[in-house]
Amino acid sequence: QVQLVESGGGLVQAGGSLRLSCAASERTFRAYAMGWFRQAPGKEREFVAVISRSTGITYYTDSVKGRFTISRDNAKNTVTLQMNSLKPEDTAVYYCAAASRPASTVIMTTTLWYDYWGQGTQVTVSS
Repeated sequence: QVQLVESGGGLVQAGGSLRLSCAASERTFRAYAMGWFRQAPGKEREFVAVISRSTGITYYTDSVKGRFTISRDNAKNTVTLQMNSLKPEDTAVYYCAAASRPASTVIMTTTLWYDYWGQGTQVTVSS
């Protein structure tokens, strides 16, 4: 059983930055891949980024490459999403998620791969 709590959301102007953080209760945090998803009103939940368990390899959806950076601190059981050059289309509720199973790049972009989800944090980017 893993509890995930997101924080760091807020309102920023286009071009600004935000840093989201997800705190996990799991003591074996290193065994979980950690992902970030987002969901805007009326839209399906969308993959944003993921970081692997042991190697720290990252993967991003094309729309955020070069702007967002996912990282993890295994000692503190946290995963972070640094968001730069924010655009209005980045506006959404952002969710962190944890997965315990190995998977290909394609599979780890799907919501079904993840075992646990946080409650989300709102990110609003004004134009």
